[in-house]
Amino acid sequence: MMIKKFIWSLCMAGVMLSCGKSDKDKATPGEPVRPKTMVRVMTYNIYGARASSGAPANLEALARIINREKPDLVALQEVDVYTRRTGVNVHQAQELARLTGMEWYFTKAIDVGGGEYGDAVLSRLPILSSKRYALPVAASVGGEFRTVAMIRVKKEEHEFYFAATHLDHLAQEDSRLLQAAEIKKIVAGLSLPLILGGDFNAIPGSRTIDIMRSFMSPGCLQQCAFTFPSDNPGRTIDYIMTTPVNSFSVSRYSSVTGYDEVEKAYASDHRAVVADISIQ
Repeated sequence: MMIKKFIWSLCMAGVMLSCGKSDKDKATPGEPVRPKTMVRVMTYNIYGARASSGAPANLEALARIINREKPDLVALQEVDVYTRRTGVNVHQAQELARLTGMEWYFTKAIDVGGGEYGDAVLSRLPILSSKRYALPVAASVGGEFRTVAMIRVKKEEHEFYFAATHLDHLAQEDSRLLQAAEIKKIVAGLSLPLILGGDFNAIPGSRTIDIMRSFMSPGCLQQCAFTFPSDNPGRTIDYIMTTPVNSFSVSRYSSVTGYDEVEKAYASDHRAVVADISIQ
């Protein structure tokens, strides 16, 4: 009887020790457990700030929309740099960075009005590196050349890429299909996870979005928020996507009207999209 009681006591002690173990204790020896990190991301087609009247364009309204959401990272499309239409002395990416207290990186897609036009990113995190990727156009339909503006950042223990892009706007999908396929090639060569924000000029269910979804996960898995036009949106063409699927989870994904109470007007013809993304 005494031996049986002794054995039973040992078993109970083992159960209690097992129950008291944390997830950290259960980790494979030699593999550190990294806590999840939350980043707030925005994508915003700013229409070259042309929603304001005249030149130089009113970037303060756009900055107020961005500052209100407090994002860590912003993907910008239709960014003007030193153009006659919005200000020959205005570098929109640089000025928005100043107004929001963020760092910036701009890539030119095409020449416009004596200046440049393209994509940019703003970052509250230090930009560790940056790179421009050119996207093709289909010879059959022509159109504007496009780019991907990509930066490498780190928040807490997690290092990753963040990028902005703007796909072709023509009715035919030819160039968008080429551009989506090129982005797939770019992603295949990356060594770190990626968050991509952009105006894809393509609705859910289009062939373009089908290609993008073949290698990236959209933040909106069900009904994607309408983003265009800003005053009465009726379609989704702006997105935030991530890859690989096991590196991210999205807890919030919504559109932002972009209505500025100071100017009593919409700061752009697009609504911004904001997502809270957990990096794991």
